[in-house]
Amino acid sequence: MPSAITMTSKGLSVPHDPIIPYIEGDGTGPDIWRSSVRVFDAAVAKAYGGKRKIHWHEVYAGEKSFNKFRATLGDAKAWLPDATIDDFKKYLVGIKGPLTTPVGGGIRSLNVALRQMLDLYVCLRPVRWFKGVPSPVKKPEDCDMVIFRENTEDIYAGIEMAAGTPEAQKVLDFLEKEFPKEFKKVRFGTKAAGDEWQRGLEAIGAPHRDMPLQVGVGFKPVSYLGTERLVHSAIGYALKNKCKSVTLVHKGNIMKFTEGAFKDWGYKVATQFYRAQIVTERESWILGNKEANADLSAEANAKLIEPGFEMMTPDQRAKIVKEVETTLAGIWTTHGGGKWKSMVLIKDSIADITLQQVLTRAKDFSVIATMNLNGDYLSDALAAQVGGIGIAPGANINYITGHAIFEATHGTAPKYANLDQVNPGSVILSGEMMLRYMGWTEAADLIIKGMDGAIGAKTVTYDFHRMMEGATKLKCSEFGDAVIRHMG
Repeated sequence: MPSAITMTSKGLSVPHDPIIPYIEGDGTGPDIWRSSVRVFDAAVAKAYGGKRKIHWHEVYAGEKSFNKFRATLGDAKAWLPDATIDDFKKYLVGIKGPLTTPVGGGIRSLNVALRQMLDLYVCLRPVRWFKGVPSPVKKPEDCDMVIFRENTEDIYAGIEMAAGTPEAQKVLDFLEKEFPKEFKKVRFGTKAAGDEWQRGLEAIGAPHRDMPLQVGVGFKPVSYLGTERLVHSAIGYALKNKCKSVTLVHKGNIMKFTEGAFKDWGYKVATQFYRAQIVTERESWILGNKEANADLSAEANAKLIEPGFEMMTPDQRAKIVKEVETTLAGIWTTHGGGKWKSMVLIKDSIADITLQQVLTRAKDFSVIATMNLNGDYLSDALAAQVGGIGIAPGANINYITGHAIFEATHGTAPKYANLDQVNPGSVILSGEMMLRYMGWTEAADLIIKGMDGAIGAKTVTYDFHRMMEGATKLKCSEFGDAVIRHMG
């Protein structure tokens, strides 16, 4: 009898006949879902000989939901009915296609709303290249990474006040009164500042304007607990999947108390929860230096890890020497003698240089843990290296409650709706992630085998066909058939 997936103290408990809610999506969503669901069912049937089966349960969101429920639920509720949220809560694991974002008031983004309502704090985006997929880089095979993007905080929390509104003015007034030093950094936070700029423009010939005060205001919340649960999940994933490193990507050189705190807290989580299994990058330098020269003094070691050591103040030098001494006293026994080389390396990287290095030094990255906005940029930039978001899977997960929604990472592409033309790869691979999350690894492996085979045979949809010499163009539905054939 079909039943729900549940969460126990030991993890997910998945019956052989789970009920999985799905949202087929808007625009090209129905075409993609029809192709993808056949792949899922075929993989499960082949892997388990009919002993396991997914019972698909349709739930509604987006344009299809709006049209279906507008008369009974009203304009706002019809986009994302309470029943949909309730079913995702009840059945824990679900999958969705691309959704139309409502225009105007109400919910700003259905995807963000689902993540926030279910507290899906990890946006998981694996990025790998399938042989034969057209790529703009010379060595797309070097790009094999998994991004853990924090999903509930940062500027994506959606705490914003529109310019010119009483709400925005209230925040500006509060800053001016309570934090006058910081308020001065709001370049045009007063009418007087705007008028002064306008007078300068008029002095060089610009026409006179009476400009109102217009400053939009947003908040960027970043918490220790939000960081802890993300980084803990990322390191746990790296250990389970034998990944070589976790890189904390941030812009802490500029935003010291938000992004900088994320970096510092990330290291704290690593050393507090995973001390015996990880080594930080600086620790690896200290240990490596000592291993290369057993007689190396703490001060000499400090000079090697800090090139600017000689230009530091005495207090700064003492702090670095103390770091070396503390590291060697604390972990030499457990990590020294080369033992650290088999552990997960924890390091950090500034966001802007990371966007360059994932192109130029892709092999240096394995698992990336980062904040919401950085993760959004990185996910799509990396997807471009391996074929684009049309083939990029994604998941939103709460590892504590077990709730997870796997999703297409691309948009609805309405001009291609009902043409049976687009690439279903993103949803197919998101389903592969879902099966693996459920512990059905045999079925997940078959999907990877099928994708490898279909693409390797150059039987692809139009988006890849136009860039692959000698390829055969398939419809969306036909590509699903090709994946199933190549499962063997």
